[in-house]
Amino acid sequence: MAPPSVSIILPIYNEHETIDSVLTSLLAQDYRGPLEIIVADGDSDDGTRELVAAWVERDDRVRLVDNPQRRQSPGLNAAAAVAGGDYLVRVDGHSAYATDYVTRSVTTLQETGADAAGGRMNPVGTEPFGRAVAAAMNSPLTMGPGRFHHADRRQEVDTVYLGAFRPDDFAAIGGFRGFPSGAAEDADFYHRWRRSGRTVVVDPEIRSTYTPRQTPQSLASQYFRYGQGKTEMLWANGRFPSWRPLAPLLLVLGIVIGLVILITTGLAWPLLLLLGAWLIVIGIVAMRAKASWWRVFAAAGIMHLTYGWGLLWGLVRGPGPVRQMEAD
Repeated sequence: MAPPSVSIILPIYNEHETIDSVLTSLLAQDYRGPLEIIVADGDSDDGTRELVAAWVERDDRVRLVDNPQRRQSPGLNAAAAVAGGDYLVRVDGHSAYATDYVTRSVTTLQETGADAAGGRMNPVGTEPFGRAVAAAMNSPLTMGPGRFHHADRRQEVDTVYLGAFRPDDFAAIGGFRGFPSGAAEDADFYHRWRRSGRTVVVDPEIRSTYTPRQTPQSLASQYFRYGQGKTEMLWANGRFPSWRPLAPLLLVLGIVIGLVILITTGLAWPLLLLLGAWLIVIGIVAMRAKASWWRVFAAAGIMHLTYGWGLLWGLVRGPGPVRQMEAD
């Protein structure tokens, strides 16, 4: 039998520095079946669109569609809407892909019978702080026990990095939903996927590398939005996708309560006990890492605190923005 056809769906916005290398790696895939790459551009104004248009002229496997909403979720949906492949393989503009990425994705789907399959998130930093972020992300003490970060064998999981699936299944659950934070779309997608009775499998042989944020400011902004995104999932779905987000929320709540106790009673030991235990945890992460220990320490601390603050802010803000989004 001929291999099934594959549509790679790629949402982008202002990816001038990376789009050529991303498309080069995707067009170099060793997949033996029909392959197309559908790029959904969110009105890029840095020359990205012109670069993609040049690829379209050179290679008829590349297609360009508009994403006037600019965000990732509508871009993925726009690309999927015109895809003609038997499978959809979801990628982004911040990763690099092994030459057998598509082949492994399709093979895992076929061999396991899963409804969706993907690999681990493998962060690789390019700058000193980015390398520290990658090291922190590789520790369960920073990110929790989620298997899409740490799996060393094929197994059923709650979510994967990116992923591959069939167009009919994608359409059946309504594709990707966007949230006001612009985060948590993948977690929400696979949460709804599994609630529909569909399965997700991670295979560490589906290899790609992810470039994390390279500065403390951008990392803090990203993880604050991640925290907000998890509360938006709560308002939209009636539950968190797992209990893992509660750990940073409890940390931040504990710090707030400890400060209130200190101010109102003068007792410092509850706050000092909590901070001491937390600093030991991220200290262990830093000491185990193969990167600058103080940068790893800072990165892990930023990720925990800003994620927790984002969760707390999302809870305090309430469901209003999500309800408005659904109404629109």
